[in-house]
Amino acid sequence: MGRYMITARSTTERLKGVLAVGGTARRASIDAVFAGVGGSVEPAYCTSGSDDPITVCDVPSNEAVAALALSVGASGGASERTTVLATADQVNAAVQQSSTSRAPGA
Repeated sequence: MGRYMITARSTTERLKGVLAVGGTARRASIDAVFAGVGGSVEPAYCTSGSDDPITVCDVPSNEAVAALALSVGASGGASERTTVLATADQVNAAVQQSSTSRAPGA
């Protein structure tokens, strides 16, 4: 199971829906979408600014995250950006697998 942060930029139509049904109904909808791909949402935050909502989730695979992105995009309610979240242990494992690279022009 991988952990991801997904930020979305809501459309005006989605925001009208939130005004109509409230935040808890939207959270239930978010939970259902993630459950559909075998994932779960830890926190889901409503924010003010360019990104709303922000969710931290556990999802079983990159393919499942892609399915979520396609679903959100196809709904027309928001555009999303996915960020992989790595633990310190995962970073240590990545360091063990790192290859070398040289700077351009070096």
